Amino acid sequence: MSKASRSKPMVRLLTFLMRGDGRQAAGADGIVCLHLADGATCNLPAALITEALATGLIDGDAGLLRLCPEARSYLRRAAAEKDEEFLEQHATIEQAVRDIEGTPQRLRVNRDESPLASLARLKDRDGHPFMPEAAIISGERLHADFTRGQLQPRVTASWEPRLASRANGSRGGMADLADSAMAARLAVNRALEALGPELSGVALDVCCFMKGLEVVERERQWPVRSAKLMLRTALLALSRHYHPQTPSRRPRIEHWGTQDYRPELYS
Repeated sequence: MSKASRSKPMVRLLTFLMRGDGRQAAGADGIVCLHLADGATCNLPAALITEALATGLIDGDAGLLRLCPEARSYLRRAAAEKDEEFLEQHATIEQAVRDIEGTPQRLRVNRDESPLASLARLKDRDGHPFMPEAAIISGERLHADFTRGQLQPRVTASWEPRLASRANGSRGGMADLADSAMAARLAVNRALEALGPELSGVALDVCCFMKGLEVVERERQWPVRSAKLMLRTALLALSRHYHPQTPSRRPRIEHWGTQDYRPELYS
């Protein structure tokens, strides 16, 4: 039995007493009936009341039961355990390194929440991932910057066909944004400028607005199964934008000659 399941009766007791002090009255078969001043009642096992008193979650005085400060911490922990149990059942949690405001940090990531989750599982004819890992990471980074920048779907008109940030018409204006949100907006703008108008649209649709590939093809009147090819091209270009390659040094030009060769010097 999970922690959340074991704590459910205790959570019920503490949540009930958060509404006010409860007056207890003995019932049949080891059941205690709690009465609140507003008329609400709750029947609970007497053993549960005893356990709550012994662990310091509640205290009693003249037949009244009230919460102790430790009860609120208990309820917060129980809520966190419940959320964790839900994630374990319905999410794919992985450890991943993500770039947070320029600093790589190890995070717990729900892979199913990623707009690229289904695309990351696609295989090519040889059984290799259709989307390289660098492309997936770049798409997630664009989505993270888009979210942190507080950009809304109505802002799309400012991206296409003219890729430029706008102070007027955006949410509250750039002057009202926090530094982190402003930096994120600028990062999105630079990324879309690097992609150009041919590729930026599909990257926005899938990574930021979470549209399906079929929806993108229908809205843009593209041929069937063309959206995933365009998206792959866009995300690989985006990866090069985020991680530019250092240009290799040009090879030094060597001169071949005999052992006694000496260059001619001109005065």
